[in-house]
Amino acid sequence: MPRRGKRYLNLQEKIERRKLYSAPEAATLVKELATAKFDETIEAHFRLGIDPRKSDQNVRGTVALPHGTGRSVRVLAITQGDKVGEAEAAGADHVGGEEIIQKILGGWLEFDAVVATPDMMAAIGRQLGRVLGPRGLLPNPKSGTVGQNIGDIVGELKAGRIEFRADKTGVVHVPIGKASFDPESLTENLSTLKAALEAAKPEAAKGTYLRSLHLTSTMGPSVRVVV
Repeated sequence: MPRRGKRYLNLQEKIERRKLYSAPEAATLVKELATAKFDETIEAHFRLGIDPRKSDQNVRGTVALPHGTGRSVRVLAITQGDKVGEAEAAGADHVGGEEIIQKILGGWLEFDAVVATPDMMAAIGRQLGRVLGPRGLLPNPKSGTVGQNIGDIVGELKAGRIEFRADKTGVVHVPIGKASFDPESLTENLSTLKAALEAAKPEAAKGTYLRSLHLTSTMGPSVRVVV
């Protein structure tokens, strides 16, 4: 196990080891444990009762957190024609078609999310699959980043819509806000995320689905939460 510094160990002493905290209690405590000199991200980590090796038990979806994540998301919209103006009006940071694909191929990656209209997906898949795929940025209808309603998609991402997916160990890691958020906002974001995860439960999953939940800040110890 990695060695922990004195600061971390001191913070860890504030947590009752055997206690399962309620969501409001955990949100308040995690804020107290976020003592870094920057506005730490608060993350939720759900362990799911799934077998991630089986394709029919994959968990993936999107959710619009009511209070956002506190993070400014740079959205790139790959589209053409009338949809360019629609994406720009919705607040996309960068908009373009074939020319912006070539810019990305040249090494430009100044964006956090990519959305596209269906007519651009053939070119995106053929030219950018190997660039955006490994970074988790490839537009995908399942993640809600491909559609004719490009303006709505951009607006939701700018407002705080995020994607969640289970990793290879069956755990979902999702940011739910910043340490500067009040406990009520963090709790409401967590509740919304939990509901989205429950709605995404695969039919093939058996037994307890939401097995455990921890909240943590970027630099702080985790707190166990009642699921």
